[in-house]
Amino acid sequence: MDFGVVIQTNPPAWRTVGLAKQAEEHGFDYVWTFDSHLLWQEPYVIYSQILAETRRVVVGPMVTNPATRDWTVTASVFATLNEMYGNRTVVGIGRGDSAVRTLNGKPTTLKEVRDATHVIRELGNCRPVEHNGSTLQFPWARSSQLEVWIAAYGPLALKTAGEAGDGFILQLADVDVAKWMITQVRKAAADAGRDPDALTFCVAAPAYVGSEDQIDHMRAQTRWFGGMVGNHIADIVSKYGEDADFPTVLVDYIKGRTGYDYNTHGKADNDHVDFVPDEIVDRFCILGTPEQHIAKLEELKAIGVDQFSVYLQHDNKEETMRVYGESIMPHLRDHITAKA
Repeated sequence: MDFGVVIQTNPPAWRTVGLAKQAEEHGFDYVWTFDSHLLWQEPYVIYSQILAETRRVVVGPMVTNPATRDWTVTASVFATLNEMYGNRTVVGIGRGDSAVRTLNGKPTTLKEVRDATHVIRELGNCRPVEHNGSTLQFPWARSSQLEVWIAAYGPLALKTAGEAGDGFILQLADVDVAKWMITQVRKAAADAGRDPDALTFCVAAPAYVGSEDQIDHMRAQTRWFGGMVGNHIADIVSKYGEDADFPTVLVDYIKGRTGYDYNTHGKADNDHVDFVPDEIVDRFCILGTPEQHIAKLEELKAIGVDQFSVYLQHDNKEETMRVYGESIMPHLRDHITAKA
């Protein structure tokens, strides 16, 4: 299993770069950031500095969208970074949440996600692509290799991820829900004639390491996540209804949701997520002792999760990375003996 961290690009930018460097030092494989240009600093600028200051980690957005950035510009950014730093980028993409809603816009259609994925991937891999009535290709790109992973929750979005994505991003760590969704993505890939094993399955969620008597504080620091996920679930319920073929745990918990303030999006001090019960916090996140983290991660690995990425939007960032690097990740890695 690979491991990543998900960081917000709060100022100063050097703090983001510093956290990325620490992630690499502790053995993480990926560094992701939010991509919401009104709420936080521009991540694509910061990626260049992260890549310059590190040697191994793969960097990308979790997640960008087809609405706020021209697809060819997105492809150009990542192809350029790959030419400069040796193919150490990945693009996570979805329909759009905070980046579009803060501008009074709406999430894009799944067709736009599918088309944008194709255009970004082809250009980012130095291949020609048909777009807007022309055949386009970067004449300067020679070695860039780029994967595009699709973030999804709803049935049609999961189908899109399986049919069009190089990977699938699920932003919650509930084992039962993850198993159901991974099954949907794998089936969609197989039905489309693709090899499901060729896709990367990434689960991302807050993780907080602490003793059992700290559980109330850990929940308070991560309850925001249920509110963020609730935005997407509310869209799905609005589209399909409460009786859709969808995990009931997701539908049930948002019934007390009254609204959402993007000014505190993704923040531990979010003041409008009281509707998220403790049970959902515990299911969606990974909280507790290192042993409890290991146990849940082993369950996720067993159902086909290739990467777990830690949302670091809490008050214990550095210590979480340290404990993961020293006490948790080694248990989930493939073990090789020096002498058989």
